[in-house]
Amino acid sequence: MQRREFLTASAGLAAAAAFPFSHAAALGRNGAVERKRVAFLGTEVRRHSHAQHFLDRLTLGYAWRGEWVEPRVDVASVYIDQFPEGDLARERIARHELKQFPSIAEALTLGGDALAVDGVVIIGEHGNYPRNEKGQTRYPRYDWFKQVVEVFEKTGQSCPIFNDKHLSTVWSECAEMVEDSKRLDFAFQAGSSLPVTWRLPSIDMPYNAPLEESVCVAYGGVDSYDFHALETAQCMSERRAGGEVGISQVHALRGEKLWETLDQEAHRSTRDLMVAALTRSHNLPVEGGFPTDRVTYEWARRALPDATGYLIEHRDGFKTAIFLMAIQDFNYAGRLADGELVTCQMYLPMPGHGSTTADFFTPLVRHIETMVLTGESPYPVERTLLTSGMVIGGVESLFAGQVPYATPDMKVEYQAPEESTFWRV
Repeated sequence: MQRREFLTASAGLAAAAAFPFSHAAALGRNGAVERKRVAFLGTEVRRHSHAQHFLDRLTLGYAWRGEWVEPRVDVASVYIDQFPEGDLARERIARHELKQFPSIAEALTLGGDALAVDGVVIIGEHGNYPRNEKGQTRYPRYDWFKQVVEVFEKTGQSCPIFNDKHLSTVWSECAEMVEDSKRLDFAFQAGSSLPVTWRLPSIDMPYNAPLEESVCVAYGGVDSYDFHALETAQCMSERRAGGEVGISQVHALRGEKLWETLDQEAHRSTRDLMVAALTRSHNLPVEGGFPTDRVTYEWARRALPDATGYLIEHRDGFKTAIFLMAIQDFNYAGRLADGELVTCQMYLPMPGHGSTTADFFTPLVRHIETMVLTGESPYPVERTLLTSGMVIGGVESLFAGQVPYATPDMKVEYQAPEESTFWRV
């Protein structure tokens, strides 16, 4: 069922419980099946903002398996928080005859008293929001999520929610969001496009593999693209034998401190995996049209001196490392117990780098539609809960002076589905 009556609903909702709201929303006046509808909540809609990428696909459609397909759900309402220079929200609202509401609650109820949508899409990325002394931007993802939950609690009804990127900048808030989804029994999907975009080559980590370590070499900054790199690694790591058990420590380092740490013999395996991931990159620094030397650890140390790294210890002894370097793609390498390497690139053709439409958002939108249609998330939200915690750990480690940051509360245990969800076609 797309919406569920809560056991905590008030007596005034007893009549509605006798005829489930999900069924009522699915049937028209003449008994005809109606399309599912979503409320779209975005921080700002401008060229290449996340909200633009999602809203355009949910209204205009997208390329899929060799043809242009129409959206499988309808945008019933929009709430847009900011209208910067270059705003596209007003034009999109007019073009698609969308209903704009001044509050999140009204967007969910369409101005009425009952929940009137079958799904909620929260795109809390980009826009003018406070930035703290740790370098974290306080996007309103948690605040908006709690406003949605408040509507659920008041109406006694719920529906699936998608949250773009990491959940929050505070661990307790991240955990609370996931707990709310369990408590009120609604599907919750979140995260990055990296786990679901194309892979070069098109491979997956074998399910229940004897994986011992994962490394992602990528680009970008802290509390932003580090999240994408962590999701790149985690969507592979979670398929290891025994599943995910959470993390115990994050150690973030920059520049020479990072390289001096990696020089230690204890990090030989991580160094080797870094090099393996770098060989998957299509954007290594070059001079004269080719790398200045063989791609080795020593070469990387010279060519990419200003890197940032997160060295992460899991509670079962597994290791994850990410490195943010002066390249322009996302590359994965993992080591199995017998020494075999699993390597690929998660293909992310950014606008201006061979792509004008950021097509890697398409499979993510496809999964959102599927969740709204089925009432089930295609992959566990615990993945994004953990990667959100990894980002927080990295931020805290850097802020404390590049020292290890213990994460005793991040005991996130889950089993990934056997079926993978990346874009093969």
